Amino acid sequence: MANNPIQVTEVTKRFGDVQALDGISLSVARGEMFGLIGHNGAGKSTLFKLMLGLMPPTSGEIRVHDALTGGRGFRQARRRIGYLPESFVTYDNLTGLEVLRLFADLKHVPRRECEPILARVGLTDAAGRRVRGYSKGMRQRLGFAQVLLGSPDLLFLDEPTNGLDPEGIHDFYRILREVQAQGATVIITSHILAEIQERVDRLVILTAGRIAAQGTLSELRAQVVLPSVIELGLHAGHGQRMHDALVHIAGIGVEIDEHYARIECPQGHKLAVLSIVTGLAGAVHDIVVHEPSLEDVFLGYGGSHV
Repeated sequence: MANNPIQVTEVTKRFGDVQALDGISLSVARGEMFGLIGHNGAGKSTLFKLMLGLMPPTSGEIRVHDALTGGRGFRQARRRIGYLPESFVTYDNLTGLEVLRLFADLKHVPRRECEPILARVGLTDAAGRRVRGYSKGMRQRLGFAQVLLGSPDLLFLDEPTNGLDPEGIHDFYRILREVQAQGATVIITSHILAEIQERVDRLVILTAGRIAAQGTLSELRAQVVLPSVIELGLHAGHGQRMHDALVHIAGIGVEIDEHYARIECPQGHKLAVLSIVTGLAGAVHDIVVHEPSLEDVFLGYGGSHV
């Protein structure tokens, strides 16, 4: 338990006749970046609220830093949490610095932390401007700044890059990795699966309130049995030669013309195929290997819209 800041055990949540969560069990290790994905209505937001202690489960239990949510020790555990909701809403008539000072007071954090954190998220020049004049991306940066106040060691981030441009997304994940390197644990949801697939250490796929799969991306790829795609650039006149070399391998799909080949093959055949194509001297001038993306994996588990 000491190495698992989050422990969810057989949790269900009902809203009247609606079963939002059904028997959820998972653990998040210290220092891990943990992804939570699922289609709309899968239960992501409900699980977030339960882990934050904003509402109780119908059954089962959730422990945060070994404190039972809703229990007497959870108030102290909550002080170590940073939370960014999907839509960060604050007082538009305050400046960015005033907003951050307000959160600092609420968190019992020294106000002297505010200006360095605003600089860290790229809002120094906007610190004295009223929030009503902020763009969506600037509001999201301000929301991230309040998460960082007090150096929390457990971060809950719900669609945290909404409104950020590519530079902002890069800066966000750079800071997040710095925080993680200092020992913080991160739980993150995102609709942009390509954005998080190489960044999370492990993830859970929720479907209709249940866990459809959990593990590393490599483990999920193996479980759902998706093919790799190998694309080849061919020198003229070698298409038939490539076809003859590959035709005997069972279980692969091949499309070839004089200048291009596309091969779909199971993971277990990938090295054999690559050995063959690279062994055909003078035939290939380019090779690109596409592994199944997180979106492919998600759809393979029956997902639709995240």
